[in-house]
Amino acid sequence: MSLTPPDSSRPFSPSRRAVLGGAVAATFALGAGTATANTRPDRTTRPGSPGRDWPTDFPLPNGFRPEGIAIGSGPYAYMGSLADGSIRRADLRTGEGRTVLEGATGGATTGLKLDRDGLLYISGGVSGSIRVLDTRTNRLTATYQPTTAGFVNDVILYGDRAWFTNSNAPVLYTVPRGGRRRGKKEDLRSVPLGGEWEQAPTGISANGIETTPDGRALIVVNSPIGKLFRVDPKTGHATTITLKGAENVINGDGLLRVGNTLYVVQNRLNLITVFDLDSRATTATLRRSITDPRFDVPTTAARLGNRLYLVNARFTTTPTPETTYNAVAVPLR
Repeated sequence: MSLTPPDSSRPFSPSRRAVLGGAVAATFALGAGTATANTRPDRTTRPGSPGRDWPTDFPLPNGFRPEGIAIGSGPYAYMGSLADGSIRRADLRTGEGRTVLEGATGGATTGLKLDRDGLLYISGGVSGSIRVLDTRTNRLTATYQPTTAGFVNDVILYGDRAWFTNSNAPVLYTVPRGGRRRGKKEDLRSVPLGGEWEQAPTGISANGIETTPDGRALIVVNSPIGKLFRVDPKTGHATTITLKGAENVINGDGLLRVGNTLYVVQNRLNLITVFDLDSRATTATLRRSITDPRFDVPTTAARLGNRLYLVNARFTTTPTPETTYNAVAVPLR
């Protein structure tokens, strides 16, 4: 997920699923290290940032099984359910939430990105679908069903299209941004991954997806092997990003880029690893890591102001209809 504002009029300009917000005015040291997040609200509030009394814990319905999270220009977070594909909107000022898209048997929602026009791009996980929700009307405007079997995992807004990873196959999917298209089959394109890409024989490989700082390529994390790849969106050619100061990013899930800083959510490690990228994203140098006692297998992160918001997927807990779930906010320091 990228923090560059979406702008479809600028070709090959990185944009992002909109992210969640809050304000905390602490700053990390620049050296690599581990910091434990302070959950108390900051005493200062920057313009456009959440107030110091905004909550940092967001209960979700029992059995919800969250995986993706996104936010737009307003103080509202969108969170998707692995259990049935439903979408909830939470008011970040109060923590109150409601369902804006009902789920269905066999449905699933994983990665989310919200464009500035109010369209929410939805990865369908095991359902293999791609959906587009107009958050102004809470109605679906497009649905795509790729023919390649797999797990549609995460999404990024890049140029004039939305790009999706398939965790079970070496391929990216891409569909047009904007409201002019209505899910036409010919609008869905597939870009096979090649070059140095490594695909696991079974299970998940490609997971989170981002843009490079120079806006010319994509970044994809391969979870089981713990590598980051720079991917040419035109050809799918993948090149391994050299890690400095870290051996790997095993269990890498959601990606979030802020300028030249890349945040990698390592879900089962309950850790966010922070790297400095060069402009082309050929190298990633470890700066620090973020942890918090409230993390319970966080999967994706979203940002507004000086807070990161993460959903706890709780993959190490057997899901039941009564299993509790939440999202949490930590300082972006």
